[in-house]
Amino acid sequence: MATIAFIGLGNMGGPMAANLVKAGHTVKGFDLSADILKSVAASGVTPASSIEEATSGADTVVTMLPKGAHVLSVWSNLASAVKSGTLLIDCSTIDVGSARKAHELAAGANCLSLDAPVSGGTGGAAAGTLTFMAGGSDGAFDRARPVLEAMGKKIVHCGGNGAGQAAKICNNMILGISMIGVCEAFALGEKLGLSHQALFDVASTSSGQCWSINTYCPVPGPVPTSPANNDYKPGFAAALMLKDLKLAQEAALAAGAATPLGAEAAQLFDLFDKQGHGGRDFSAIIEMLRG
Repeated sequence: MATIAFIGLGNMGGPMAANLVKAGHTVKGFDLSADILKSVAASGVTPASSIEEATSGADTVVTMLPKGAHVLSVWSNLASAVKSGTLLIDCSTIDVGSARKAHELAAGANCLSLDAPVSGGTGGAAAGTLTFMAGGSDGAFDRARPVLEAMGKKIVHCGGNGAGQAAKICNNMILGISMIGVCEAFALGEKLGLSHQALFDVASTSSGQCWSINTYCPVPGPVPTSPANNDYKPGFAAALMLKDLKLAQEAALAAGAATPLGAEAAQLFDLFDKQGHGGRDFSAIIEMLRG
């Protein structure tokens, strides 16, 4: 079993760290929020008052942070705080450029590193069923696999440095686009007199089927576990979808790729966020599209 430092213990990081404890690892955690540190102690995570305290004696460090700037700031500190040979894993969703800079910081400290963003939301984090999209060397991936398997059910090595982030933003661009299409279809079905269940029964078993219908249907009823049945309490907040769509657009611009539907999805979620709905589940955008 490993001794792991976990930096960033919010809605995703907290349950992920708890699952590492359940798997038998020793976990010390740090977060800027004192309340969060108190709450994770109940799951067996040992609270630390600083990054240095959390990483003392750790052979693996996992970070789960909001933005690329935060990751680079923390990894700059890690470069001088951890021992040579430590494995550094970043599970945040950030831009590819920042991910590659983080790998450079790790290499400068003679550490192995992996960018390993996740898919599965807060439910997957709590259940330990996340999908990890990993970028980094074969050696880093092989060493990280047992740690990642304690938090997820599917671990994919996508390629070299930054490949995990590239896969994540491409995947979530698909998700953002598909959810808008599904919401538009259900809004149109309502206007045409179709029941939600009738449209679901057809679309979920024919050529329109996709995750946004079959697993995360944006109207109440057909899929009882979808946020639509709980007043769109977020499994994946609209503001986070907007963040990912913006990352995809930045990457597309840098790579010279045409993503017209991705750009339109980003604009629609930006409008939804500006209307004050960023804290609701991203499937709640159906309410704006109905208008």
